[in-house]
Amino acid sequence: MLHHVTMAYDIDADRMTEVLRIGREKLSDKGTKSAKKRVDPLRRQTGLPREAVIERMIASFRGRYGLSEGVLAEDELTRAKELAETKFGTAEWTARVP
Repeated sequence: MLHHVTMAYDIDADRMTEVLRIGREKLSDKGTKSAKKRVDPLRRQTGLPREAVIERMIASFRGRYGLSEGVLAEDELTRAKELAETKFGTAEWTARVP
């Protein structure tokens, strides 16, 4: 299984709340009280160095999902590249607003 997520380790949360348009409905759907809390970076939340955050995330996945490291098969890599070109790398996908 491949898993992808975007998480901010070190950003200016105040600036991000100015740039992002996070509506009240989205905040309430996520159970979040403020836009700033929603974009708060991991460094500020944990006080940990970046490498420690990465190590702990890997350990969490290992424990929760039985994570084991592996190598992608050639057909998996080919399919991933194809999806990047035809779906996930398109303006329609990257510029969409849910």
